[in-house]
Amino acid sequence: MSIATVQTRRDWLLSDRPRTQARLGRAYVAWRRFSANRLAFLGLLIIIALLVVAAFADVLAPYSPTVGDLKNARLLAPSSAHWFGTDDLGRDIYSRILFGSRWTLYVVILVAIIAAPIGLLVGTVAGYAGGWTDAILMRITDIFLAFPKLILALAFVAALGPGIENAVLAIAITSWPPYARIARAETMTVRNSDYIKAVQLMGASPFRIVLRHIMPLCISSLIIRVTLDMAGIILTAAGLGFLGLGAQPPLPEWGTMIASGRRFVLDQWWVAGAPGFAILIVSLGFNLLGDGLRDALDPRSGDQ
Repeated sequence: MSIATVQTRRDWLLSDRPRTQARLGRAYVAWRRFSANRLAFLGLLIIIALLVVAAFADVLAPYSPTVGDLKNARLLAPSSAHWFGTDDLGRDIYSRILFGSRWTLYVVILVAIIAAPIGLLVGTVAGYAGGWTDAILMRITDIFLAFPKLILALAFVAALGPGIENAVLAIAITSWPPYARIARAETMTVRNSDYIKAVQLMGASPFRIVLRHIMPLCISSLIIRVTLDMAGIILTAAGLGFLGLGAQPPLPEWGTMIASGRRFVLDQWWVAGAPGFAILIVSLGFNLLGDGLRDALDPRSGDQ
């Protein structure tokens, strides 16, 4: 065998291409599993539509979301001029729902960015360290899990004051414990594996092991749980807005819109019905997407 051939094989073994091909292959298999699930694909389309609506609300909305015609357009029924009717201040509900999608995405994205890393860090550290560290962190987690999420969020918002930012912070504070539990379970499964033992023998520090080798193994389970929790986050944010502790008028947040329309629910049902239907559709989309991701990213699932 020539030296050039040996060098070529050595370069191929040490290159990143096989790793890239393996990652792309796993992604392709996961996509096949996901796309075979029609309900999951429907959920993906709903979320894509939500993103498009939020991005182009200025173009799609025919009227201002905050300024209405109180004299001539108060509580009008759905028509060709106002597809979802108007509210008690003469504002177009369709336009307010379009702009409200931005606040929905604002809430779910910020909660995911804040809560998921906290839960991942707490869970992996507790699962890898064990002992008193695990006991302390898990008891703190149990304290948060002992209270209903909405009640605990109400307590935090009452202490911080009403507002969309405080509502996001309160929801994030109450959302991280399930993620910590999942990360801890995943960590305890792999911490004594040969793969982790080999990394330890190579002299890697506990911080590096947790950050570089254990956390990536927990990401797929965490993504699934976060996606499934999006519907609950939307409902909690809507509940806080309904109670007047979330987004404040005149912001077109869907929960706040339902709160303002509850006085007219018997005669002018569309005022509260339209934003309620929007919450239903988006929550359903996230649930369907989460179920599909759970099946697609499960490493124990066979190729279909």
